[in-house]
Amino acid sequence: MRAWFYDTMQDQRVRCRLCSHMCVIGNGKRGICGVRENRDGVLETRVYGRLIAAGDDPIEKKPIFHLMPGSRSFSIATVGCNFKCSFCQNADIAQMPADRDGMVTGDPATPEQVVSAARRRNCASIAYTYTEPTVFFEFACDTAKLAHQEGIKNVFVTNGYMSAEALERVSPWLDAANVDLKAYTDAFYKQQCGARLEPVKKTLQRLKALKIWVEVTTLIIPGLNDDPGELSRLAAFIAEDLGPETPWHVSRFHPTYRLVDRAATPVETLMQAREIGRSAGLRYVYTGNIPGQGGEDTRCPGCGQTVIARRGFRIIDNRVKAGRCSGCGAAIDGVGM
Repeated sequence: MRAWFYDTMQDQRVRCRLCSHMCVIGNGKRGICGVRENRDGVLETRVYGRLIAAGDDPIEKKPIFHLMPGSRSFSIATVGCNFKCSFCQNADIAQMPADRDGMVTGDPATPEQVVSAARRRNCASIAYTYTEPTVFFEFACDTAKLAHQEGIKNVFVTNGYMSAEALERVSPWLDAANVDLKAYTDAFYKQQCGARLEPVKKTLQRLKALKIWVEVTTLIIPGLNDDPGELSRLAAFIAEDLGPETPWHVSRFHPTYRLVDRAATPVETLMQAREIGRSAGLRYVYTGNIPGQGGEDTRCPGCGQTVIARRGFRIIDNRVKAGRCSGCGAAIDGVGM
């Protein structure tokens, strides 16, 4: 299928405008994502309707904690990613084209089939996740538009590198996004992800301006992005530029893919990050990948009581009534709370 967002250039080259890499792609070549290919001066997507993963999850697994808590989300992905993270947690599919000589595979599907499957499984939303949804943007956008018409919400789980043009296109049908803010230094982004920090910050700001519900995730990696000063600056950016109502998920790293030279994140580091977030004024800071520590619970910003208790991705108690704390009546931020 012909791709969206590109310009033709001399010598049958094209410039892709889908994400902030703005790849210039020669004839017969692909962009950084590995799934958009220049064929005789026409940019084509190799992954439209080719799903490598499809199934329903708790919305909390995304992680999205403040959009219809306890609901199910039909989750889809294709292969490919426009980041090259050394710590990629889904490298077998996200990095497949890069690691397996350009391989692109997946089961055929249409937007209608995805929406129908979501409805059959009583899913309140569709999540574009596991890999970067930007790389299968055309399919995601067509699906999101149809889902919106059917009353099903749409969620992007994204690295935040999409272009402003792409975000504007999907925004009428996008209800929420969890954005990985992987660190708060450009050096980390360049060395560990093959990207830059500033475009991610701009995407977060644009999402908020478009009134799309935003949650932020940071995987805390020992020795790379766990400096308390850096985490303080990151938390301040969330609180000041996105708003104190923005949930921040700080998650535990486990050695994986090409980053196996360091241990898992100490629990104490995550607890410290949570306190840093709270000190910055964030109302909701969660610790991930350490179940049973109480860091997954939602506390009322008014009285401090636990209003949603979670274990893993399961809600065991919900004391939010019509978007308010059942104890003190304070508003609990989110969508469909």
